[in-house]
Amino acid sequence: MKKKHWLVLLASLLTVFLVACGGTKTAKETEKSSTPPSSSEEVVSGASEKTYTDPKELKEKYDVIIVGSGGAGMAAAISAKDAGANVVIFEKMPVIGGNTSKSSAGMNASETKFQKAQGIQDSNDLFYEETLKGGKGTNNPELLRYFVDNSASAIEWLDGMGITLDNITTTGGMSVTRTHRPTDGSAVGRYLVDGLYANVTERKIPTFVNADVTSLLDKDGAVTGVKVKIDGKTKKVMAKSVVVTTGGFGANMEMVTKLNPALEGYVTTNQEGSTGDGIALAEKEGAATVDMDQIQIHPSVEQKTSYLITEAVRGEGAILINQEGKRFVNELETRDNVSAAINKLEPNYAYVIFDDALRGRVKAINQYKEKGLVVEAATIEDLAKELKVDAATLKETMTAWNKSVAEKSDAAFGRTTGMDHDLSAAPFYAIKVAPGIHHTMGGLKINTNAEVLKEDGSAIPGLYAAGEVTGGIHGKNRIGGNAVADIIIFGRQAGNQSAAHAK
Repeated sequence: MKKKHWLVLLASLLTVFLVACGGTKTAKETEKSSTPPSSSEEVVSGASEKTYTDPKELKEKYDVIIVGSGGAGMAAAISAKDAGANVVIFEKMPVIGGNTSKSSAGMNASETKFQKAQGIQDSNDLFYEETLKGGKGTNNPELLRYFVDNSASAIEWLDGMGITLDNITTTGGMSVTRTHRPTDGSAVGRYLVDGLYANVTERKIPTFVNADVTSLLDKDGAVTGVKVKIDGKTKKVMAKSVVVTTGGFGANMEMVTKLNPALEGYVTTNQEGSTGDGIALAEKEGAATVDMDQIQIHPSVEQKTSYLITEAVRGEGAILINQEGKRFVNELETRDNVSAAINKLEPNYAYVIFDDALRGRVKAINQYKEKGLVVEAATIEDLAKELKVDAATLKETMTAWNKSVAEKSDAAFGRTTGMDHDLSAAPFYAIKVAPGIHHTMGGLKINTNAEVLKEDGSAIPGLYAAGEVTGGIHGKNRIGGNAVADIIIFGRQAGNQSAAHAK
């Protein structure tokens, strides 16, 4: 058994016991205070059955305050604690997890031990170049270099805590298989949140939910704490360092459309807490921002539920068809290009097509079936009938695709990845998709120490940030799988640097 695997299991069993038995006073109070409304349950699915710290245990001072409890926040908290700091987490939502809980595809990393064990040849330089190309050459080179060079150690760090990502697939814009996910091929988000929170719990890091940080405190130009609204009261909590990990602003449609009016009317995949308040907090301290108008739309979103259909489905071999039953794009182009291709269709939607064998390789599909998003049929002809497309055309499309897979050559659209398996195992499936708002590439300007910067490039003492609240790493377009890498790599760095500053 890998190191600390038992801790994840122990924390899960403890949570079940407390919920089932009513547990201690704290568990009962948590059950009351952290039960979210139905919308919150949906957006942080998999993160709701946790126990949190009683507000009565809040102290007046800590070494490091973490604002936000997604992957970046928990990674920062664990790293800071392991570096010897007294750490606390404040989360404004009723449950922890943030957008990390909704992550599907996996975590990109190069030169990892899992790649090497599976004979996958990759390099940090190639990862750098492909991410830079995906970002239209606008990525911050220093941040990007740190990002790729520390990706393998981040995978190792997670594995050492019992969070093993050894099932590797691909996403759009990459020529190499480098998207790491759980062993069984399931969505990375729930697994990652559960594993990180088990480690937060093991380290006895207090985690307060329904704790809304309303402002940062400062003295002589340095950040010295926060004001937090908790248990109906606003309190000052002092600290030597504050780490902002509040995520992006993809759920704040007023902010989104103000920055990019073309996105008016789009659905969003973001959990409702992603409103950009962390950016506003830091801006009041003089923080600079970068790339704020760069807002990514994801090509495969189910429109009625705003549910993201992971890119891993296409990475494992699925194709996209239009209303005529024909392919119309290289399905593993970058997200902006695939989204643009769908938006050119009239009307602007497409179908993701896959078979039963692929369903077995991407466990997230079971969630889609449970939610009623998947159309299933015994044959290609029956599937065409269900989709109201021409059966002969769809049959011809599938035959041509399977031939391309066999020949490892896609003459139609030049696809070169996600071609290890054909689509021939009945039954067959389809999901109707169109683009939706997914990721905000812009945010607070930071350096490689995760320090928040002013417009003149100087660091704001005591203020750090990591994850989607920051900008510059992804440029004008984020590669699928890079967000999870971002939150872990820079979350770790923010934790280490904030702890060092607190000494």
